[in-house]
Amino acid sequence: MHDIVQDYYGKQLQNSTDLKTSACCDISQIPEWLKPILSNIHDEVQSRYYGCGLVCPQQLEGCRVLDLGCGAGRDVYALAQLVGPTGHVTGIDMTKEQLAVAQKYQPYHAEKFGFDNVSFIEGYIEKLDELNLEPNSFDVIVSNCVINLSPDKASVLKELYKLLKVGGEFYFSDVYANRRIPSPLRTDPVLYGECLAGALYWNDFIHLAHQTGFIDPRLVTDRPLEITDSALANKIENIQFYSATYRLFKLPVLEHACEDYGQAVIYRGGIQHAPQRFSLDKHHHIEKNKVFPVCGNTWHMLHDSRFAPYFEFIGNFDQHFGIFDGCGSSIPFSQNNNEQSGDCC
Repeated sequence: MHDIVQDYYGKQLQNSTDLKTSACCDISQIPEWLKPILSNIHDEVQSRYYGCGLVCPQQLEGCRVLDLGCGAGRDVYALAQLVGPTGHVTGIDMTKEQLAVAQKYQPYHAEKFGFDNVSFIEGYIEKLDELNLEPNSFDVIVSNCVINLSPDKASVLKELYKLLKVGGEFYFSDVYANRRIPSPLRTDPVLYGECLAGALYWNDFIHLAHQTGFIDPRLVTDRPLEITDSALANKIENIQFYSATYRLFKLPVLEHACEDYGQAVIYRGGIQHAPQRFSLDKHHHIEKNKVFPVCGNTWHMLHDSRFAPYFEFIGNFDQHFGIFDGCGSSIPFSQNNNEQSGDCC
């Protein structure tokens, strides 16, 4: 599979227009604040972008960031501007041709930005432990449509978990399927290179995240993918694919369900590009200066991360009120005697 990916991204694809799906983000989907940042990136780097989402989370100034499967470096150079001269971005990729483009334009971007705060490493994302990276040293790890290409996704998540600081996050976009991919399709070279054959069934991803220490994955954005090549569309038949962005926090205190402790937060503003409202994920849009009830996990994600200085925190963990309303879980037992399904002992 590594050979297939290296050939597809190193030799077969010359620019993003060669892709056979609608994975690459349309310019209309890019927020206004990000457009001038992307405009600072060299055209050749931009043309070799094969991502399926936006991996520029908020409040990165001064952070150490790692980009898994950085390719020609578009996201690295975008993140470099966001972390600023006091931060640093490291890109890892196994494709020599892609890395050559990224490194070729490092002097160009250093001059453009006024600082040089990036580095590139050739290596495999399944073998992060072999790349001399310091454990517990990264504030944020990102990846853009790359995890699906890995033949050992569990190793990727396990190793990147070790590299994150406590309170750090894995913020990444990838392709998911609404069902498990049939065996005959999983080795198709074009389907694999197009990020389809290696896509995880979404529920298998949730279980994998739990197993590797990321207890409460949070969905940020999602959209269905259109397969623009008719031959590929016929192969996959009724499987539906989605581009989705998740954020996974390294917080061992998180629980497997959204538990209610009567807590709330107040966003006081100050987070970059979120003057009036901060969106933690698809379901948590926190308006400035308004009391916002949260579950215990959300409380920790804000209180124990780089976002803490921008919030006021209400409550503690002294009293438990059960599952938080609207979080997709409910008590499984009958709520009244008329719903009894078995005899008394």
